[in-house]
This record gives sequence, structure tokens and C-alpha cells, in this order.
Amino acid sequence: MEDQVSYGEAIEKASGSITRFPLIPVRGVPLMNHIAYNWDAVWAFRPDPSDLLIATYPKAGTTWTQEIVDLLLNNGDAEICKRAPTPIRSPFLEINSPPPIPSGLDLLKKMDPPRVIKTHLPFQLVPLGFWENKCKAIYVARNAKDNLVSYYHFDCMNLTQPEPGPWEGYVQKFMRGDLGWGSWYDHVKGFWEEREKKNILYLFYEDMKENPRREVERIMRYLDLSLSDEVINRIVELTSFKKMKENPMANYSCIPENVFDQSISPFMRKGEVGDWTNHFTPEQSKMFDDDYEKQMRDSNIPFRTAI
Repeated sequence: MEDQVSYGEAIEKASGSITRFPLIPVRGVPLMNHIAYNWDAVWAFRPDPSDLLIATYPKAGTTWTQEIVDLLLNNGDAEICKRAPTPIRSPFLEINSPPPIPSGLDLLKKMDPPRVIKTHLPFQLVPLGFWENKCKAIYVARNAKDNLVSYYHFDCMNLTQPEPGPWEGYVQKFMRGDLGWGSWYDHVKGFWEEREKKNILYLFYEDMKENPRREVERIMRYLDLSLSDEVINRIVELTSFKKMKENPMANYSCIPENVFDQSISPFMRKGEVGDWTNHFTPEQSKMFDDDYEKQMRDSNIPFRTAI
């Protein structure tokens, strides 16, 4: 609880210096300027071999996966998993905000391994120590159209992200990779190509929605855990969209409204597959599909835009 208060208070104190931060390329990938300025420290990070990395493109099911993993590691104990908000329990590796908000690296320094670490970095920017130390990594990929829609709404409500502008222009920015953490296409392909060599558990958001129990069990086996059916059922229930949206330790309600304005769009908005059909016009959909085919021509990743 103390962590929860101090984290919220730190963000409150810093909120006067929080703005929509510009993007600066790091090795060709656009990152928010405060991440770019701290890049050398991020790149030098050395994880413990017992640390677990949860990697995603933004808005692909990150918080959902963090909650599943935390519950699995704590035998489905909901109370233990309410010990602190998600970004304290599972620090965001590269994030670096104005003081006194602790950076991801600051939080990680205070934690004993094994730690669960979140990143949105594309594969080529993940610190090499994760692979050299043979850390386990879970990657979650979401189909491009739904991911785009979710990221658009997030950029509207997250007042530290670059101004999203109108929907039509945002679609173009997504296709060009001109968003924080770069190209969705490069991101999903980078981890896909390395998944076997680096022992990465590659999950799909659509599979998690379609059959959450099956995917929770896949994560459990990957983590070398063995939990009872009763505990697995409880974890599936606790990580349903409805339950997580109501959980103050998972719904980012700890972030003040002048940073995350949840009146514009809730952090946990819909959690659906196929919501893109409510946003793309037929013309936009065709244009996007044509471009998608070109950008994904060299890839066999089995994405689904409906279940």
C-alpha cells in the first residue's frame, strides 16, 4: 500500500513538468525523449538469469499478461497481487519520467530477483543481457488493426504521448511506424523470427481472448509451474476484462488524470477482438490491407482480425 501511495504521490508532484513528450530516434526507432536521453543506462541493464521479460508492442495485452504472470507466480492469491499497482510489481524497463517519478531502472534496482520486467522495446533494442543470461521472455502480439485502434485511444488519453491528431492521419502514422516504439510490423516480426533461438513464448492476444484457460496453462508450463485446476480457474476469472477493469491495482487508476485522462478514454477500454470494424472505413480498410500485404509479405505470422 505504501508503494501505491508513494508512486501516485510522485506522479502528482511531477505532474507540473509532464507534457506530451516528443519522439527521438534511437537506432532508427522513435522513442519518447526521456527514454532516448537515458538510453545508455537502459542498454547497459544486466538482468539476473531468473528475471522474466514480458515484451509487447504498446496496447497488445501487456497489463493482462503481467497480471496473469503475477497470479501464476503467487499461486492465484488475489490479495498478494494487490500489494501494489502493476508498474511497481512489474517495472517498465525503459520508462524514465521527470523526477520524483521513479524510472523503471530505479524500481528494478530496489527489487530482488526473480523480477518480472515489462518492455515495449523492439527485439533489436532489448538489452543483450536478457539473451546472454538466457532469461525467459513472453511476447504478446495483437492483430494490427485492433492494435492500431487501441493505441490511438491510448494516445488520446495518455497526455505524455505525442499528440495523436485525427484518426485518418494516425492510420498513416501507424503504417509508417511513426509512433512511440516504432513500427508494429518490425516489432512483431523481430520477436517472431527469434522466438525459437531465444526460447521466447510467443502468444497471440486473439488466442488469449478465444480460450484464456488454454493460454494461462501455456504460460504456466513455460514458467515451469504446476498449479491445480481450481487455482487456474481462479486466475482465469481474476484476469477477465471485467475483473481487471474493476481492479485498482491493475487498471492504472493510480495515475492522476492530468497524466492519464480516463474521461477521454479508459485505460482498459474494450478488450475486444474486431473492434477495428467500428473505426476503419471500407476505403481505409482496403488501403491498410494492401499496405499490410506488402509489409508482411516475408512473414508467416498467423494473425487473426476476428475470432
